[in-house]
Amino acid sequence: MEIRTPSGPAEIPGGLQRTLVQALLVSEGQAIAGDTLINEMWGESVPENEANALQAHVSRLRRRLKGLESERPASRLSIHPSGYRLSLEAGELDAAEFISLVRRAEAASGTGRDEAAALTRTALAMWRGPVFGGHTGGPVCQTAAARYEEYRMRALELFFDAELKAGHHAAILAELREVHAGNPLREYFCEQLMIALYRSGRQADALDTYRRMWHRLSEELGVEPSPALRRVEHAILSHHPALSTTGDARSALLEAV
Repeated sequence: MEIRTPSGPAEIPGGLQRTLVQALLVSEGQAIAGDTLINEMWGESVPENEANALQAHVSRLRRRLKGLESERPASRLSIHPSGYRLSLEAGELDAAEFISLVRRAEAASGTGRDEAAALTRTALAMWRGPVFGGHTGGPVCQTAAARYEEYRMRALELFFDAELKAGHHAAILAELREVHAGNPLREYFCEQLMIALYRSGRQADALDTYRRMWHRLSEELGVEPSPALRRVEHAILSHHPALSTTGDARSALLEAV
């Protein structure tokens, strides 16, 4: 987490202060109750006079923000009947911009292949590592971290889809293998990798990828591969024309059923 100012980047020191800022940020301009913030910051180790302790941290943060934006007439951090609110302007929160880019890419994926690829590249370039740098805080921040991570997975899926449709299977093969290895139970990446391998003339590797996925799903989750994944395997075995070097193979296979 980093705050960028006209004079350069600024950090929020201290674990409790970081958690407080993170919880306020992921609320994206909505008020968050004091009890929720107390649980977020201290969990079961709540201090005596927890309301005073929270207020002390809020005051400290307000002073810190004032020092970063001395020209701002009113503090970003305000108190409301429903809790505490950190005001944000459009475009100020990178996480919100990231999600907006992914949603735009998803909307463009059906008709604007190049646009979808460009939007996902831009979105993924914003990703710099684990959410909050691994300092996930309490339930509010953990839920937000899972949400952001899921959007990152969707951005990767959309990016690989766009590149496969454009016939760039060889260019993304190494990255796709790495992403699949890091998310071994996510079947979509397996489907995409199988298609990329097949289009690269590596049918045996594509089928081996399916077999390893089948064993992993069976042993770890006790389930069989999804119908979509099985369709890709059958298409590879039969050299289905939908698996040409370009185009949307997944949609074509679905329509062929």
